[in-house]
Amino acid sequence: MTKDFISLIIPTYNEKDNIIPLVERIHRALSGYNYEIVLVDDNSKDGTIAIAEGLAPRYPVKVIVRKDERGLATAVAHGLKFTSGNIIGVMDADLQHPPEVLPDLIKAIDAGADMAIGSRYTPGGGCPNWDLTRKIISKVALKLSHLLLPATRKVKDPLAGFFMFRRECIDAARLKPIGYKISIEVMLLGNFKNIVEVPFVFEERSAGQSKLRPQQQIDYIKHLLSLMARTGELEILIKFIAVGLTGVVVNNGIYWLLTRFGGMAAYDYWAVAIGIEVSIITNFILNDTFTFAKHRAGQSFMGRLLKFNLICLTGALIQEGVFLLFTRVFGVYDLLSNFIGIVAAFLWNCFVNRKWTWK
Repeated sequence: MTKDFISLIIPTYNEKDNIIPLVERIHRALSGYNYEIVLVDDNSKDGTIAIAEGLAPRYPVKVIVRKDERGLATAVAHGLKFTSGNIIGVMDADLQHPPEVLPDLIKAIDAGADMAIGSRYTPGGGCPNWDLTRKIISKVALKLSHLLLPATRKVKDPLAGFFMFRRECIDAARLKPIGYKISIEVMLLGNFKNIVEVPFVFEERSAGQSKLRPQQQIDYIKHLLSLMARTGELEILIKFIAVGLTGVVVNNGIYWLLTRFGGMAAYDYWAVAIGIEVSIITNFILNDTFTFAKHRAGQSFMGRLLKFNLICLTGALIQEGVFLLFTRVFGVYDLLSNFIGIVAAFLWNCFVNRKWTWK
């Protein structure tokens, strides 16, 4: 049994039917542990606050009411100010995060993890009651986080919102979350050397109404962009785009010179191939010295060059295929077709090179 003190932060808004069973299940799950529950309520109007405050004499419950701000993620950041534990836990109030999994998260921390994440996408976890639409939304959100924030790729489910971490690993002042995905904020801005995923089955809400709204998807995109800016990924993307634009000029310029002045108008596919190869070389040199100068540790120059070329050759096939499709099938002007192919290849090159060439 751990000797740590555990503070559970639980955001609430109109959860009057869930508060009592939630606290009772937590109490049973954490029997023998030193813990507190910090309920951060966004000024519920359904009686949630009174019910929560009525539990305080029997259970270690603190109720914090916010009247000027709403949002799950900001509620967690706010709740940190009122916690006493050296281990911080976060979970939802709607019982979709089963309290019975809390001891498993604690055991993971005791075993050496400085962050333990409840995971729906590791063996033993799942969302069996979700419909197809919700599954698609979740998977798209997950892929976006892995694509735009490479540091999240080491975790299969960085968005679950059910997790624990050691308090000393995070500076609360750095947290500026947007929307409802607080776990990714904590994970990326904290100093976590060992993150462990603990499987759990995401349960159906037993009472009350879901807070999932279309606006939350917009907030999620804003949150990703904010995290990209704060972790340096946005700067990398902008630099890669800048280098890519020089490649577009080189690529299209070589094609134009060869077909207009180099006698290769009848062999335009060769002109495309030559333009691609020249732009690959110039783009690698610029990216290696400018965009990813801080991401070369542990990798040889030739290793990076080989990876870059392999990825870009695949991009070249994409460009060539798009070029032939638009010119031969759709009859689109050749320069425009070549430009469309360049854009498609650029997107491939950007994200795949970020994942494999410069980690």
